[in-house]
Amino acid sequence: MSQSNLIPRCHPETVGISSSAVTAFLGAADIGDHGLHSFMLMRHGKVAAEAWWSPYGPDLQHMMYSLSKSFTSTAVGLSVSEGLLSVDDYVVSFFSEKNRIDDANLSKMRVRHLLSMSTGHEKDTTGSLREQKDGDWVQAFLELPVEREPGTHFLYNSGASYMLSAIVQKLTGQTVHEYLQPRLFEPLGISGTTWETCPRGMSAGGWGLTLKTEDIIRFGQLYLQKGLWNGKQILPEAWVDEATCFQVSNAGTSQNIDWQQGYGYQFWRCRHDAYRGDGAFGQFCVVLPEQNAVVAMTSGTRNMQNVLNLVWEHLLPSMVDGSLPADEQAQAALANKASAIAYSPLSSDIQSPLAEQISGSRYGFPENERNIQAAAFDFNADECVITLWNEQGQTKVRCGLGHWVKMETNPSRQPSRMVASGKWQSDDTFVMNWRYVETPYSDTLTCKFESGKLTVLIDPYVKFGMTTEPIVLESNKMDRQLEI
Repeated sequence: MSQSNLIPRCHPETVGISSSAVTAFLGAADIGDHGLHSFMLMRHGKVAAEAWWSPYGPDLQHMMYSLSKSFTSTAVGLSVSEGLLSVDDYVVSFFSEKNRIDDANLSKMRVRHLLSMSTGHEKDTTGSLREQKDGDWVQAFLELPVEREPGTHFLYNSGASYMLSAIVQKLTGQTVHEYLQPRLFEPLGISGTTWETCPRGMSAGGWGLTLKTEDIIRFGQLYLQKGLWNGKQILPEAWVDEATCFQVSNAGTSQNIDWQQGYGYQFWRCRHDAYRGDGAFGQFCVVLPEQNAVVAMTSGTRNMQNVLNLVWEHLLPSMVDGSLPADEQAQAALANKASAIAYSPLSSDIQSPLAEQISGSRYGFPENERNIQAAAFDFNADECVITLWNEQGQTKVRCGLGHWVKMETNPSRQPSRMVASGKWQSDDTFVMNWRYVETPYSDTLTCKFESGKLTVLIDPYVKFGMTTEPIVLESNKMDRQLEI
């Protein structure tokens, strides 16, 4: 990375923030149901605080989910600045080759309605796009009825974000991911990104981007600086203002107060005259223009509002004009707290007599949503190696006993990196924690060995369509070699 793209660091007091307040924020985030993985705070162009909950770290890419939408919006803004389109262009005008339903509201839908989630649909279109048999998501979108007049009704609709991606690709011949490389990612010093695609190879638009936490803070700082980066206008100031201002009301659409403050162009308005891009399970880029500050966070949280509340309760009140006197004791306490926060590996002094008996035994499972056909355990002094079989073959998970083991392989999720630890909870129950460290996800697996059978309870910490019941796999012991 060039020297011009290195972000300076400083003590919080240098930019008018109390180190004690940041320590209190980290302490509050470290307890309860917050699930933070990383945090960065930038003010007046300098990183004043940063922390990662081990085993998560600054060099890891992380799934952004709907925070991707704000990047898709940026691609649209750049396309507008290049004269390729206008936000008042009709959506159907870009896809004259497609068959579309005869729907007056669809004919009225403009690019700005896609941007502001006011397409007129009464249901998120994403499910219908994914169900399209030949993978033509644009065709699927144009076949859906539009129940309300565009611009009159807010509905969070990831299919609308996909259509923005499709429009950019139609105009440029590049995916949004490719289009943003020289225009956004390279100028900001962002590298190593990936972006999930639809079956036709277009960037998903509404989800699928991976970034490091520092990439998020760079993106937020670009918007805070009205599109200016290292003295160059990367993004038009007028677009920044238009994209982040109140475009449509979303009052009453959520129980969470920060989801009722209005919506811009793939950006949410927040309390305190702030705005943000965010993604499922707590991926945040929060811009506070009045405080000249940006907060970036990645998470695996069940309650995104609670995470935002920590920002408003601990960080916002601590920001003052000018600088504060140096406080070496508070700065040392902050450094100690930031280095100590972690998700601890599972640990226990219990040594089960079953470990030797179980090693080498295989257990087969009936059909299940995790697609696990069979499992085998091999215990030694430091770890347990779990071999999993599915229709693609086998995967080994090394589970540290009292410590994390890092792996590049992953039996059930993408991206692939994970860490695992385990412990004997009792003589017949072995518990594991698997963390998929480039995602919001983690699983607790409770394995009960009883009368030659194995019962596995898989409890995801977060998932879509969250239920309180874990996944239950019941198996019989298998002593023969599996032919899979």
